[in-house]
Formats: sequence, C-alpha cells, structure tokens
Amino acid sequence: DLLETQHTESDPQVSEKELHHLLRLSALPLPKDGSDQQRMQKDLQSQLKFVKAIQDIDVPDSVKPLQSIRDETEEGMKEVEITVESLADDFAKEEVVGIRGRIRRKNGAEAAKVKEEKWRPLKLAPRTVGNYVAVNTAKD
Repeated sequence: DLLETQHTESDPQVSEKELHHLLRLSALPLPKDGSDQQRMQKDLQSQLKFVKAIQDIDVPDSVKPLQSIRDETEEGMKEVEITVESLADDFAKEEVVGIRGRIRRKNGAEAAKVKEEKWRPLKLAPRTVGNYVAVNTAKD
C-alpha cells in the first residue's frame, strides 16, 4: 500500500509554489520543464504519503524512540570498541617530556624545536648590546 504509485484524494498534495520554495530552501535547482516538475511533485507526494503512514502506526509506550542507527550485534560492538591494543600505534608516536611528564607527539615536538632555532630577531637589528637592540638617541 505504501509503495503504490496511485494517489488518492486524501494524499498530501504539493503545489508548484511549495515545490519551488522547498527547492530554494534545499539549494536544489528548479525543474527544467513541466514534466520534470510533475515528476518532482509526484516523488515528494509519495514521500509525504510514506511519512504519514509511518506516523499513523500505533506504537506502545514501552518502545523507546530510535536515537541512532547502529549495529548492536556482538560483532558490531566489538568492531567499534576502543581498546589499548587498538591505540598501540598512536601511543608509540608519543613521548613523555618535562618534569611534569607531559605527553607530546614526537613529530610535533621536533617541528617546534626547528622553528625555535631558526628565529633570531637580534640578527636583523643594525646594532645590539648583549641581548638588547641598541637605539640611537638625540644625544648620540
């Protein structure tokens, strides 16, 4: 009954204006011609009919609403389970540094050292005194 292509008077009707409005909201292109528009209206009407039929199903209060679709079989649960073994490769890419035992990625720490060594702003100053930039004043 839900998959019937015949539409009855009680089926929801979609006007041309409503179809164009929905297409604009969805950022979808407008129909190219009349036959394309009729096909879209027919598809939308059949989808609305299906949703209406689903809404009309009497469900006992003991059935909880569906929160998400996932594989809750034993194999499916094992597949998405996070274990120490599954994270072993990620743990191998980390190292403990500093007095407080901070954990860092090895590649990221090496890149930070290279950046730190390359930047020396005092090399660009025309005149320096120790670790300070010397500036000429009016008295000089």
